[in-house]
Amino acid sequence: MNLVLQGLGDCQPRLERIAALTAPERVVQLSATALRCEGISYSPALRQTIEVAAHAAQLDATYMMGIHKLDEFKLVAMDMDSTLITIECIDEIADMQGLKPQVAEITEAAMRGELDFSESLKRRVALLEGLEASALERVYEERLRLSPGAEEMLKAVQAAGLKTLLVSGGFTYFTERLKPRLGLDYTRANELEIVDGKLTGRVLGEIVDADVKKQTVEHVCAAMGIRPDQAIVMGDGANDLKMMSVAGMSVAFRAKPVVREQASVALNFVGLDGILHLLG
Repeated sequence: MNLVLQGLGDCQPRLERIAALTAPERVVQLSATALRCEGISYSPALRQTIEVAAHAAQLDATYMMGIHKLDEFKLVAMDMDSTLITIECIDEIADMQGLKPQVAEITEAAMRGELDFSESLKRRVALLEGLEASALERVYEERLRLSPGAEEMLKAVQAAGLKTLLVSGGFTYFTERLKPRLGLDYTRANELEIVDGKLTGRVLGEIVDADVKKQTVEHVCAAMGIRPDQAIVMGDGANDLKMMSVAGMSVAFRAKPVVREQASVALNFVGLDGILHLLG
């Protein structure tokens, strides 16, 4: 069993302190902010102790059998809102209507898995009726930011020949702008209905919910001629769990507890490029 520890900033003393708890056969320095403990002592109780200690030290701790390589995978599939980017686009659009608190409350409940995603999306989008479509551009230009490590991660996986898929319960207005900007291969999202330059409060076509996200990952894998277990899937909310369940590596990024518990990797402190320390 191996354990990868990683953090941000000047974290070497913290890395070494937590690594010592594992009684490793060997420690490999992966970078200035990450190391891999190989041949560690392992028990469920010790694992819990290390995970608690690592979290207190603001380090991400990932247990892995053996050493995985990036070239074992062929596709990286990502959720958009609060995963590839730092915001929930619908909450920021709602802010243009003065309705962010009401919409954000519904968003949070849906991401925790407390509300049906499709119904919650319809409820939230309905509140946007009458908003000028120019508000979408304002959100994109003024508020949309990539998550830490996103560009570094994408450059690395693309250089290694992996394809990329952005599959979102958010909106095509944003995915279609991120696609050329980041060189993404595939995108799937919901389309907001716009009539006479204003949002109607409706979504066009099939809603991209948890089932559709999973189906999209599977369809892209089939089109590429690969197995779903050759995909890395990243997400943060409950509606990402189904697509994460078919992946060879599932990554919970700054995620809700229900997602962290079920993912094979949880990144709570480092950026999206933290997956690179786990693959090589």
